[in-house]
Amino acid sequence: MREVMTKSMARNIFYGGSLFFILIFVGLTIHSHRYIVNTSTASQPLTESVAAGKRVWEDHACINCHTLLGEGAYFAPELANVMTRWGVLDDPESAYDSLKGWMESQPTGIEGRRQMPNFDLSDEDIQNLTDFLIWTDHIDAQQWPPNDAG
Repeated sequence: MREVMTKSMARNIFYGGSLFFILIFVGLTIHSHRYIVNTSTASQPLTESVAAGKRVWEDHACINCHTLLGEGAYFAPELANVMTRWGVLDDPESAYDSLKGWMESQPTGIEGRRQMPNFDLSDEDIQNLTDFLIWTDHIDAQQWPPNDAG
C-alpha cells in the first residue's frame, strides 16, 4: 500500500527543515563572530598609528599593486607577513628602518621594469605604515600567506 503525503505532513517537513537550517546558520554565525573577535586580531590593539598607517595604505592605493591577506593586485609582493619575512616583526625600530630603506632603495625611471613609485612619504607616514604592517602581520590568518620563498 502506497502512503500519500498530506498537506500537513508536507508543511511539517517544510517548517522542520527550515527551523533546522536556521539553527545551523545562527550557530555558524555565532562561531564565526567569536573566532573573529577572539582570535584574528585580539592580540594586537588598534592604535591611532595603525589607523593612520591604514590611511597611508589607502591614500596611496598600495592595494593596486600589492596584496594584503590575498586581497589586491598581484603585481608586487604580498605584504601581510612582510615583517616576519624580513625578520623584524618583534623589533619596531628595525621594522621602520627596513621599510624606509626598502622604499628609498627602489629604482625609478627605468624603462620596461616593474618599479614602485616614489610617494615622498614623510618619516611619520612610514612609521604609521610600519605599524599597520606589523599589526597586519599579527592577524591569525591560519598560516596564510606562506612564508617560504619557494
